[in-house]
Amino acid sequence: MTESPERRRQAFAWALYDWGNSAFATTVMAGFFPLFFKKYWSAGADVVHSTWYLGLANSLASLVVAVIAPVLGAYADESHGKKKWLVGFAALGCIATFALALVGQGGWPSASIYYVLASLGFSGSLVFYDALLVSVATPAESDRISSLGYGLGYLGGGILFAINVLMYLQPELFGLADGSAGVRASFATVAVWWAVFTLPLIFRVHERGEGARPQAAGSALGRAIKQTLVTLRRVRTMRTVSLFLIAYWLYIDGIDTIQRMAVDYGMSLGLPTSSLMTALLIVNLIGFPTTLAFAKMASKIGTKRAIVLGVGVYVLITVLGYSMHTTRDFYVLAVLVGLVQGGVQALSRSLYSRLIPADESGEFFGFYNMLGRFSAVIGPVLMGLVGLLTGSPRLSILSIAVLLLAGGVLLLYVDEPVISPEPTPADPS
Repeated sequence: MTESPERRRQAFAWALYDWGNSAFATTVMAGFFPLFFKKYWSAGADVVHSTWYLGLANSLASLVVAVIAPVLGAYADESHGKKKWLVGFAALGCIATFALALVGQGGWPSASIYYVLASLGFSGSLVFYDALLVSVATPAESDRISSLGYGLGYLGGGILFAINVLMYLQPELFGLADGSAGVRASFATVAVWWAVFTLPLIFRVHERGEGARPQAAGSALGRAIKQTLVTLRRVRTMRTVSLFLIAYWLYIDGIDTIQRMAVDYGMSLGLPTSSLMTALLIVNLIGFPTTLAFAKMASKIGTKRAIVLGVGVYVLITVLGYSMHTTRDFYVLAVLVGLVQGGVQALSRSLYSRLIPADESGEFFGFYNMLGRFSAVIGPVLMGLVGLLTGSPRLSILSIAVLLLAGGVLLLYVDEPVISPEPTPADPS
């Protein structure tokens, strides 16, 4: 049965949120924050110690989301408020990102606080964004629509990042005093970009149960806490779901850590800043078409096998990263990351959406994001700690391979549900 025009518009509006918030992941998280943290906010600090501070800031933000995500997801299910919570966290992220533009040189404590708040807004909004996938896609559509979101994220994030890199390298074109002013202005543009492309989701997307009579906040929160404990016990008895979550926790650790710490790692090895920014642009340029291609490949070989293939490429990336010496080597790694990163992330989300009860998607995606965030607690700290103990950034990147391998092997034992064509449900609007 063919999708209605209204459902297509809802799916596209949902995917556009990825276009907007990916600017934070690309320009701030992967690009300019680690660069600025080392060269501007913590200027003069030892390279290894600044890596430790950066990893600690990443981990603190992730820890907060990991702790509250399941209860927030359950509360959103109870109150039918996934969209409202998404908007609240997105607003926090936008405001804190804009505040980064106001932090002066040497202000690493303030920059760390704003970055933790912005990351909290970014990660917290994804709990509800991911949960809304079941409202805009049937199981048969989930690979395609989830991949559309990640694909548009790479494209939208890449476009703004290209502009931001130009603001940094040629600030005079934008009437800015120098590269530092260009970076600070970039943080402001990310905040505005993120806010603007949240609007289509607000006005177009309708979640399951929307319009149902809301419960009192206290009652809904109490029920959410109790339901979270019940679901935790249920997850332990749901072999496929629990096995997937453990596997996901392990392999997403490597992916998130490499994404967040790649620029810092390249700087630790003495690579030019312009080359590091170019590498991130390469990832986004390749990421858009390859994420969509992964969805097509999943329809041929299966979603689980496609994910395992991508995780295997990530293991190769860590091994090559250990022996990397030149800028050309870093570009090769960027190409490899671009080939698989979006595909693994998108297909993991869609596979999980088919393993869980659709009417409890907020709560179950709360656990999904909790484990994703806990992995990001461990990964950056592990990388920073290995660097501190050994004095070798190379060994720190190699340590991530163990987690990737363990996650990929466990995923092989997850039973992938068989998808059969089904009628498209009526519009919920």
